[in-house]
Amino acid sequence: MKKVLMVAYQFPPAGGSGVQRSAKFAKYLPAFGWEPVVLTRSDKRIGLRDDTLLQDLPADMEIIRTPPRDLTAFPGILSKVGKFIAWKVLIPDGEILWMKRAVKEALARIGRGDIHCLYTTSYPYSDHLMGLGIKRIYPELPWIADFRDEWTNNPYLLDKPHPAWRARRESLMERMVLETADMLIANTPVMKRNFESRHPDLKLDRRMWVIPNGFDEEDFEQSGAESPDNRFTVTYTGSLYGRRTPDGFLEAAGRLVKTGRIPRERLRIRFIGNIKDQSVIQAAARNGLEGVVEVLPYMTHRDCIGNMLRSHVLLLLEGGRGSECFYTGKLFEYIRTNRPILALVPEKGAAAELIQKTRTGIVCDWSNPRAIEQGLAELYDRWREDRLRLDPDHEVIRQYSRRALTEKLAGIMDGMAGMKLP
Repeated sequence: MKKVLMVAYQFPPAGGSGVQRSAKFAKYLPAFGWEPVVLTRSDKRIGLRDDTLLQDLPADMEIIRTPPRDLTAFPGILSKVGKFIAWKVLIPDGEILWMKRAVKEALARIGRGDIHCLYTTSYPYSDHLMGLGIKRIYPELPWIADFRDEWTNNPYLLDKPHPAWRARRESLMERMVLETADMLIANTPVMKRNFESRHPDLKLDRRMWVIPNGFDEEDFEQSGAESPDNRFTVTYTGSLYGRRTPDGFLEAAGRLVKTGRIPRERLRIRFIGNIKDQSVIQAAARNGLEGVVEVLPYMTHRDCIGNMLRSHVLLLLEGGRGSECFYTGKLFEYIRTNRPILALVPEKGAAAELIQKTRTGIVCDWSNPRAIEQGLAELYDRWREDRLRLDPDHEVIRQYSRRALTEKLAGIMDGMAGMKLP
């Protein structure tokens, strides 16, 4: 069996959405002839932790863990100082401190002579800088750089741009990765088109593939299907930060409750994840939704899926300039639940296209309050009349299973393993 060195700073037992992609690739690659050797951070002082994710991985998988040098994990007032340095001073990200030490472990492991391919994934972008360093020393080793999100064109960076000097420096870093990697992966077709249009001379159409996020069928088998209770339950899972806020949705829900369009006692809205609950509770109070809105803490991935299955409707939030380029990882689990999605996203974006293609929900433009109100009211009416049923395209949905997506990655790696590189 061929071996691939997977550089993934975000990896179990770390929790959160960022770990799912690499963890599921590592889980299913052996089924397609590739044995993963994972290089990641140590499992100490992890903020969000989900040890159940380790149960997915082969018990004998080789995992190399090195100290994270995580400045954001400092206690007390030092945490603010650490976050400032990690996010504002270190380039391209705070994980560069981890990378500079971990690259020595990577080179030592490759030096044993049994690694056939290198895979790096971002975020953090320091993972790709490690790939650059490895490629300089082992130019014959095929390298795949996987972009879960865009780098210099990241929508959240568009909201809070770097100083011009830093933006230029990171643009050079990004271009070096795009030039040097043998193959590249983008998370969405829109993201791929953006890379191609910004770097037309690199002929990325020949080297960049699209492999989206997905869902793992086994997660749903283990969670089991459960019936929702007798309150119309709308659930959001994930993080809330920056432009990703529930304000527009809560305003729409508040108007429907205030006018009696949806009776207060029939409605429950739940937010689950790494969320600052006080800001959500305050927004709920402003809109007269006390007792309607619940905030549940971060929980294991399987427990989170169980809560999705106990819901009537799943809420998706994403808006602002550039957000049409991507879809969050949880969207694929949403479409697998067989629960309608209420998507507050750009109408002409990647997420809207996926929901319409799979026939799994209602898309309301995130900036249109009236559309949001109408969408929520329609789903409530359908639930009240016992016709809250979907007609999903299961053939399309199956394409997004983690196993199928890993097979595509393995196919790319098989092709690379036979390449004659300089």
